Amino acid sequence: MFGYYLDLALRSLRRNRMLTALMVLAIAVGIGASMTTLTVTHLLSGDPLPGRSQQIFYPQVDASPAGYAKGGPLDMLDYRSAVDLWSAHRADRQALMAGSDVKVRAPDAGLPPLMVPMLATTSDFFAMFQVPFQYGSAWTAADAASRARVAVISSDLNDRLFGGADSVGKTLRLKDSDVRIVGVMKKWRPSPLFYDVRAGRFAEGQTASFYGKPEDVFMPFFSGLDVNDGNFWQFTCWGSVPRPGHLQDAPCVWVGLWVQLDDTAKVADYRAFVANYAQQQKQLGRFATTQTRMPGLMEWLVFNHVVPSDVKLQTWLAFAFLAICLFNMIGLLLAKFLRRSSEIGVRRALGASRGAVFAQCLVEAGMVGLVGGIGGWLLTLLGLWLVRRQPVEYADLAHLDLGMFGLTFALAVAASLLAGLLPALRASRIAPALQLKTL
Repeated sequence: MFGYYLDLALRSLRRNRMLTALMVLAIAVGIGASMTTLTVTHLLSGDPLPGRSQQIFYPQVDASPAGYAKGGPLDMLDYRSAVDLWSAHRADRQALMAGSDVKVRAPDAGLPPLMVPMLATTSDFFAMFQVPFQYGSAWTAADAASRARVAVISSDLNDRLFGGADSVGKTLRLKDSDVRIVGVMKKWRPSPLFYDVRAGRFAEGQTASFYGKPEDVFMPFFSGLDVNDGNFWQFTCWGSVPRPGHLQDAPCVWVGLWVQLDDTAKVADYRAFVANYAQQQKQLGRFATTQTRMPGLMEWLVFNHVVPSDVKLQTWLAFAFLAICLFNMIGLLLAKFLRRSSEIGVRRALGASRGAVFAQCLVEAGMVGLVGGIGGWLLTLLGLWLVRRQPVEYADLAHLDLGMFGLTFALAVAASLLAGLLPALRASRIAPALQLKTL
């Protein structure tokens, strides 16, 4: 039966090629615009650590004066609190981190110095966040304990300085220190760069920077503080900083701490540990408040409104445009079906049921949607290509994965069937007797 309806639908679509082309174009343009923006939103709002994010947490305490931090603890930790929590080793894995820019050159490369972002962190960073390696590995616990001058570099920096060759064992000059390379990362592009997310709720939707690339140089936390002393970024301070960039004893928050907790009992224990630490520090007079917070990774991203507001607005506008395209398609289908009132009346008089007429019209609308889906897919690829040409941090992330590819066709067919419901229902109710009188 479906084959019969399909044959009738194909004949009807070929009968008026111009009208068919207009309907296909309407659905293709609407699907192309909506799927381009929906794909970008999907990529920017996805889980950066699938299968692991539910085990990753961001503990926070408040070392600022009374009344300074409103609405909960500040988004980063002061140096002493961060090191105290890390030193307790109460998590399955944990990573301290602090960022800065550093001057780097390779003595053997013959290239001018580069200014690149550096992250001072602990070795658990790589295992906890599943960072892939192309050459070598992370530094060892012995390297960290001895404050060895070692580093892991990104594949981008390795390409620029060493032409992509295995550079493990080679020397980098970071600021005024020689540092030995122990590992080179593979291409790694979490979306967003979750471990650097902070202050998003104050950004008024301007959060594209959360989708930048990872740092080019990674050093053991305390070695990094030694090598690039005076250049670390402060998040906020509630007092004067005697020496800007030298923040270990400054009244500032500037260190992040991420922890991995593998089961719910450990999560509860760590929350209690953080609360007890805040209470203890208040009793010592160092904290003015005992407020704490420990969001999970995805909760932290939602809290910081990571998806840029312009992307959300574009998505809503694109779906509004799709709705306009569907209204146009409804009008075209209605005109097409009513133009065939005499033909439908004859079919009804010869015994065709209302359901048969309704089904044929829906199959016709579905065929338009399927062909429009192909056009929408091509326009989506074009739209994502244009996004990749934009000067925004997330431009290189724009691509169509298998799931969104399938959704493109599903949305096109579903939208066409939805648009065809009213015209098909109207056509199925055409009175055969009235149409036969006009013949």
